Amino acid sequence: MSEVTHTRRPWANLAARCTAVVPTWWTRRHGHAPPVPDTGGARPPSEAAGQMVLWRMRTTVKDEPGSLAALCAALAERGVDILSLQTHPLGEGVVDEFLLRAPADLDGTGLTAAASGAGGWDTWIERADAHDLVDAPTRVLGLAARTAQDAAELPLALRQLLGRCTIRSLPAAPAFGPRAPQGGPVEGALEDTVMRLRAPEGGVITVERPYLPFTPTEFARARALVELDARLGPRLPRGRDVLTLPEGSDITVRRADTRDLDAALEMHERCSAETLRLRYHGPVGDADRYLSHLLSPRFGRTLAAQTASGRIVGLGHLLWDGDETEVALLVEDAWQRRGIGGELLSRLVAMAAEAGCTDVYAVTQSSNTGMVAAMRALALPLDYQIEEGTLVITARLNDVRPHRTQERRDGERVSRP
Repeated sequence: MSEVTHTRRPWANLAARCTAVVPTWWTRRHGHAPPVPDTGGARPPSEAAGQMVLWRMRTTVKDEPGSLAALCAALAERGVDILSLQTHPLGEGVVDEFLLRAPADLDGTGLTAAASGAGGWDTWIERADAHDLVDAPTRVLGLAARTAQDAAELPLALRQLLGRCTIRSLPAAPAFGPRAPQGGPVEGALEDTVMRLRAPEGGVITVERPYLPFTPTEFARARALVELDARLGPRLPRGRDVLTLPEGSDITVRRADTRDLDAALEMHERCSAETLRLRYHGPVGDADRYLSHLLSPRFGRTLAAQTASGRIVGLGHLLWDGDETEVALLVEDAWQRRGIGGELLSRLVAMAAEAGCTDVYAVTQSSNTGMVAAMRALALPLDYQIEEGTLVITARLNDVRPHRTQERRDGERVSRP
């Protein structure tokens, strides 16, 4: 097993993160580099001469007749096929965003030169993939449908809509005092590479993207998604699975959110101090304060395991932590060693894979043999790191297939050996 080479904050820092109430989400699929021409670099063997490569290009042209025609002609001269085009009107010009299919021997520098020669400026280019073949209206409608079904989809929808960006949720400020509102925008504001949107639960969602300014069109689309989320209110997929444990007991696994806070607090009361310490890595008295944040869909997704009587006996969290993804488990003492933690973990990992994450990590201690065993049972490549006396286990998700648990029929029974 190789050692993890990057540094993570131990779970003991959760108090600081939750107190600040500034959850952060990142996208993985589109990585915008600084705005310099992409030299293309060496081509993989699969990109032999004669083959075509997908690119996304954004450039600004003058808002006058013939400017777009000149740009299209310059691309056509180099054998570039324009698959789609979006226009973003600005005050001083028009931003044209292309999906291009170009010869494999034409790199980013050549495409940028073609745009510049045709009068384009502030050209931005990056490699594209098959996901970009979906036209913009279809993609936006798909993101809206996902958001309508699940409140936890909003941050994922925003980052898929806008590319690589940092999304922070700031709490509502009090009416009076040092954090009182200072005349900030009610419906939102756009400032170059930063947009601010009114959060559905109050407060502000701040979206920031490195180097590439947002356009008014992107701002309008993002605001429409947030407004849709606000109108629909709290919601989760209704699907649930009834699991038969090895000893014959039935457990239901379903999604959970802040509406389950009281039941989760009651589970805390039934847990031993040692179980809570292994889970939260800090003062046991602080554990209750973290729950409302952990259950919030703005932080990630939560699965609950409950008995036939409705008592929650286990919680599993999938948490967006910067550009990484954390998994965490808590199972009530009387229900440990029955496979509940492993069942929750496998489903969380599948959700992470479905969201496009490349790995997940768990912060625990070597004495927490249950968590260590659950991570090993995933049968995935694992990395280990000891950091400040804490064990960090990272699972690579290259071979994980998405597990759409919520698409099963409500109450469908799944037996586990």
